[in-house]
Amino acid sequence: MIVGVPRETKEGERRVALSPRAVQELVAAGHDVLVETKAGLGAGFPDDDYRDSGADLVVARDTWDAELVVKVKEPQDADFKSMPKGVAIFSFLHLVGAPDRAQALAARGVSAIAWELVRDALGRSPLLAPMSIIAGRASIEIAKRHLGRKPARVLVLGAGPAAMEAARAARNAAAQVTMLARRAREGIEAATPEAIERNALEADVVVAAVFAAGEPTPKLLPRSLVRRMKRGAMIVDISIEEGGVAETSRRTTHAKPVYVEEGVTHYCVGNIPAAYPHEASVALSDAALPYVLDMAHAGIAAALMEANELRDAVLLWEGRVTHAQVAHETGLPYTALTDGLLAEST
Repeated sequence: MIVGVPRETKEGERRVALSPRAVQELVAAGHDVLVETKAGLGAGFPDDDYRDSGADLVVARDTWDAELVVKVKEPQDADFKSMPKGVAIFSFLHLVGAPDRAQALAARGVSAIAWELVRDALGRSPLLAPMSIIAGRASIEIAKRHLGRKPARVLVLGAGPAAMEAARAARNAAAQVTMLARRAREGIEAATPEAIERNALEADVVVAAVFAAGEPTPKLLPRSLVRRMKRGAMIVDISIEEGGVAETSRRTTHAKPVYVEEGVTHYCVGNIPAAYPHEASVALSDAALPYVLDMAHAGIAAALMEANELRDAVLLWEGRVTHAQVAHETGLPYTALTDGLLAEST
């Protein structure tokens, strides 16, 4: 199979989807890998490392001349200029809550397999989890930097890897930490409206780390509550890619990461791990490689028929919407991803 690795075009994004070591494994297995010139430079991987690993170094447009394009972030406007019809993309896609992008990909007949929806046999998120850990760990440093001080009280919404890492980092910074999640468990209270309100009003920082796979993020912080939070408090909304937890949240970038609304500072950068590009790229590449190898060996359709953990992550198949929420948001017909549909492509 021909696998393409384009340079990321999202603002502030310095990660790369496949490391030179991963490329070497693909090439050793008999596959061709097209890597865009300087694709790995921001993550500390010069072109010579990829060339030595057996990759063909090409211009941006040529990386899309592949059966499978592996990238970190969802396609940006610049990517659509190079994207041919019918290509398959394996990346963080976040099409829930982004109907315009989903419609544009569907119109090109794209097959879209979302990293954030891949689940292993134990129900874990092998591609999302390492990035969530980095984002959670960074959230408290981000808060300290923008507040100009250590937060004394931190509210963490969620109980996944990002939330756990954020709570650990806050405790290490000597903050008083409260965790609220959908269900109460040891050390974590249930996120009832009353508990959220009580703790948000006392918090210096709220870290929103809620992720409902394939669904919009619940708005746990209504504007009326944000308005009543401490003046100068901060919301770090790690959940922004799926819409964000606060009604006042809107996407920001590494170049302009914060804004103030209702007297509260909001940090809503969707690709926080891009600030740690080498560590994040290695973790992503290691997690993605087994799936890329499976699709390269068997063919994409055959690999999907054999592996539910990949199959359940398919949002679009050859332009047809195979995810109910994306179909609802775009108004496009929903098509179940059956073996029969996949067999048409094998």
